[in-house]
Amino acid sequence: MEMRQLGPWQVSPMGLGCWAIGGPFYDLDNKPCGWGEVDDKVSIKAIHAGIDAGINFFDTAAVYGAGHSEKVLGQALEGKREKIVLATKFGVDFDTTSKSITGSFHEQSNIIKHCEASLKRLNTDYIDVYQLHLNDLPLSHVDEVLLSLEKLVETGKIRRYGWSTDHLDRAEAFSQGKHCAAIQFQNNVLDQNTRLTHFCFEHKLAAINRGPLAMGLLSGKYHRQAILDPKDIRNINPEWLKYFNNGKASPALLSKLEGIQSILTSNGRTLIQGALAWIWGSSSNTLPIPGFRTVEQVVSNAKAMEHGALSTAQMQEIKQLLN
Repeated sequence: MEMRQLGPWQVSPMGLGCWAIGGPFYDLDNKPCGWGEVDDKVSIKAIHAGIDAGINFFDTAAVYGAGHSEKVLGQALEGKREKIVLATKFGVDFDTTSKSITGSFHEQSNIIKHCEASLKRLNTDYIDVYQLHLNDLPLSHVDEVLLSLEKLVETGKIRRYGWSTDHLDRAEAFSQGKHCAAIQFQNNVLDQNTRLTHFCFEHKLAAINRGPLAMGLLSGKYHRQAILDPKDIRNINPEWLKYFNNGKASPALLSKLEGIQSILTSNGRTLIQGALAWIWGSSSNTLPIPGFRTVEQVVSNAKAMEHGALSTAQMQEIKQLLN
């Protein structure tokens, strides 16, 4: 597949999202926000497997595992940093001892302080793409955030920046920044954000797509009667993770998936590979970042790049079936 443009860099058509490898952390109500316990040695092997498969873009956030994801990624990229485009996020404050979220921030002094902390955890002198992690931060704060980020660019701490937001008006406001290079937003075949996809294409911004596999629903592992473990984050936070309700996969979304599954799995693709192929077919700017926990997941997902995007005819057929 052709590489994707992200600011001044050519990056692989898919990256790896590093939420899951951060391990446990908790929200303000002490509810789990992580994907369970992790083995750092396995995580590092998985990252190396991704690099070996041609992936050169990694996306994490300071809050994932209360800093742990950044630390693991920094260890894994030792000696490989120059070959990698590295993105992380800021805006959520946390306590590293209790691994609990303590609030949010957008002020310049806090942004600079947290950037320094991320640089230390990532074991690097610079961050390629520094992203605001507050989905619905009021537009009245945008100017202060942009000024802070431009200062970090001037000092060489970061090279480009973006906003992880699902809102078009936020993306429009942030795109005015001189060094804005990306908008990260939720996007998959069952939960499409065509407005932001088109916006990024028109403004030559990378459309980094989180949730490309609908939090696992697009893996094909879940059926109508399957009940998630009570400790599974998709069971604990049903109002946040809309693909699962009361421990079960959404029946409405499963019905939609059944209607398009044969197209997604065409030409020898797995269902996951087909879900990634749909994202690539929607725009030349899209950059999905599926999460991972094991080497096997990374290798299988990376093979989607060998199949490439769905055809225009397949994309149109899916659109008609979903409508």
